[in-house]
Amino acid sequence: MTEPSTPYFLAEPYTAVALLDAPEVPTVVSAFSDFPMTNMREAFDSTFTALFPALSAQGIQPVGPGFSLHTRMPTDTVDMEIGIPVDRALAESVTEGAGVTLRASRLPAGRVAIISHLGSYDGLGEAWGAFLQAVAEAGHQPALPFWEIYVTEPSPEADAASMRTDLVTLLG
Repeated sequence: MTEPSTPYFLAEPYTAVALLDAPEVPTVVSAFSDFPMTNMREAFDSTFTALFPALSAQGIQPVGPGFSLHTRMPTDTVDMEIGIPVDRALAESVTEGAGVTLRASRLPAGRVAIISHLGSYDGLGEAWGAFLQAVAEAGHQPALPFWEIYVTEPSPEADAASMRTDLVTLLG
């Protein structure tokens, strides 16, 4: 396992599990509780459609790629936040567009393990399994929350094989 020296959401792809001490990062998010996994695309689309106009109106700048932070292991539903790291906290919650409420949150500080998944989102389940197994085999205990950092912005023109998603878990 390697020890990177750059902020984790700006680093080159992690081809092997890396350990680092992550700083707390302010974020602006939309929160979802007991949300159906089958509707994930809707959650991402509505959040990111509302997010950038709201940040602009508040004079807040994004400082990294979008992410989803999960506070429990998903089943057929998920508890998560979808958002983006920002240069400063949102002072108060705002509701945008079709009723999307955005609020201040954070990516937590602490010891984390990270690896990059290169490929389509369809491969994320398998990538998480392999990642968590490698973390455990190295003698570490994954802990909640865990998050995905969408380094490559999805678009209709994007080549699925070149998509990069960083997988991050706190260590217990």
